[in-house]
Formats: sequence, structure tokens, C-alpha cells
Amino acid sequence: MKRREFISLLSGAAAGWPLAARGQQSGRVWRIGYLGFGPASNWTREVEALRSGLRDLGYVEGKNILIEFRWAERADQMHDLAAQLASMKVDVIFAPASTHVESARKVTKTIPIVFATHADPVGLGDVASLSRPGGNITGLSMLLTELSVKELEILREALPHARRIGVLWNPTTPSHPTAIKAIKAASEKLGVELVITPAGTVTEIEKAFSTMTRESVRGVLVLGSPIFNAQGPLLAELQLKYRLPAIFAYRPNVDAGGLMSYGADFSDLYRRAASYIDKILKDAKPADLPVEQASKYVLVINLKTAKALGLIIPPTLLARADEVIED
Repeated sequence: MKRREFISLLSGAAAGWPLAARGQQSGRVWRIGYLGFGPASNWTREVEALRSGLRDLGYVEGKNILIEFRWAERADQMHDLAAQLASMKVDVIFAPASTHVESARKVTKTIPIVFATHADPVGLGDVASLSRPGGNITGLSMLLTELSVKELEILREALPHARRIGVLWNPTTPSHPTAIKAIKAASEKLGVELVITPAGTVTEIEKAFSTMTRESVRGVLVLGSPIFNAQGPLLAELQLKYRLPAIFAYRPNVDAGGLMSYGADFSDLYRRAASYIDKILKDAKPADLPVEQASKYVLVINLKTAKALGLIIPPTLLARADEVIED
């Protein structure tokens, strides 16, 4: 081959290199760090909702996206797991609620963080405002203060003669102190006395029910928290053991045997969170993506549990239920 022909051939090959590079770039596999609070089996519905949302946007696991799951069994494990994801340099950290975000924000100021069920993102300082988050954190929110007050009202309607109501809260959930203030104010208008009882671990949950029983409460408001959401069967068992009708923020607690739940549709929020991940992977900045509010709230009543507790649910409350479980 003559020197001139060789140089021409080499130049032609070089011209093709940028195209090849672009082809490889378009075939990039994105990595999502999922920071969860286990057991993982309790979150199957929500995980599938997130995956479904991603599939609808063209992402296929193992082909152009990988999800790195990290499940904490206790709240004090969350920070180390968040640090693991940050050290892996994932493209986005999915941290569903305020408890998860609290840990994730401490380990990175640069990796985008997306939440799905944050209770109070502005009040806790995770975003500057709902319309302009301003940092590396954004997502979807449900205002726990308003939600908890509504749950107290519903429980009071179900238990019209109750004068003492227990409130189960978690000191490790950042949004709970604010929610408790709102509940206290509402309780005065409803004419009920609150017995506010903390539980930050699984062991403390049963102790809390025992304490509330000694304090002669007639029902329990269980504030939404990752640990309580993950302990549906245990809470349902304690509800029956201590004969304390309970209302929850998380619908699967009722599927597990809890009496009632009123709260945002978690599956809907997780599915919508996929759009935030998609926008960020397409170079949108979390600081510029407004926080959206939950739009679907569901009241579910378990009549089988009501019967086991010897409780008659008022017809007016049953008529407002979005779903009634009868067997």
C-alpha cells in the first residue's frame, strides 16, 4: 500500500471514531442507588411501581439501567448504606422518605437524590421551596402534618366515645415532631386526650402498646414511618392482642390486618418518581425540578378486623371508604 493511500485510510477510520464513541455513549448503563428500609419483601408493590414507571420511559434493567438495592434493617444502618451507594458513584440515589433522605444528604452534595413520599421537604430543609428545590434533592411529597390530623379525625369518628387516643411515633423519623404538634392542636378541638408514645425499634413497638394499654387509651394513631410501614403483621397482631383499634398511613398495614388506613397511594408516588429519575438522567438539575404533591389519597377499612375487635364502623364512615375489606 502506498503511503498516501495508507494516510487516507487512516484518516477515514479516524473520522468514524467519534460516531463509535457516540454509539457507546448512547448505550450507557445508568446506575440507580435504591436506599430502602426492610424487609425488602414488604415493599414489593412499591418497587414494582418504580420499575414499571422506568419501563414506561424506556429503561430496561440489565440493558440500559441497573438498580443497586441497599436495605436497612434498623434506622442506624441507613447512613452506612447511603455511604456505600455514594462511594459507588451511582447516577441517582432513590431515597423514598424523609428518613432515607436524611442519611443520603449527609453523604453527598453532588449525586442527585429523588424522594417519593417525603413528609415535609421544606420544613426539614431538604429543599429550599417546593417550586425551586435549589440543591441536589427533589421528588414527590405528602404533607404528614395535614395527613395525620385527618387520620385522627377519622379514628375519632370510628370511636365516637373514645376520650383517650394513643399516638405511636418514631423519634428517628425527622418529620414526626412537626406532625405531633399539629395532632396536639387538633386533639383539643376534637375533645380527646393524647397519649404520645415513642418507638424507634421493633422491640419498642410492643412496649409502646403495653404502655398505651396501661394508660387506658381506646384507639391508636400510628404515624407514617418506614419502620411502622414495614411491620404490618406485627402491628396487626398487637392491635388484636391489646384490643386497640388502629389507623395507619400505609395501606398494606390494613392488608396485614390493621383496622384502617388513610394516606397517599404509595404505588402512584413511586411510579411518578421514575419521571424524576428519567429527567435527571437526561441532564435536568434537581434544583430546577419542582416538588410535586401526592394527588391520590385512599381510605381503606378492614371489616374483618373490626368484627374481631367487636367494633361497629359508622355507616357514614363506611360510605366514604375507597375500599372495604370484608374477608
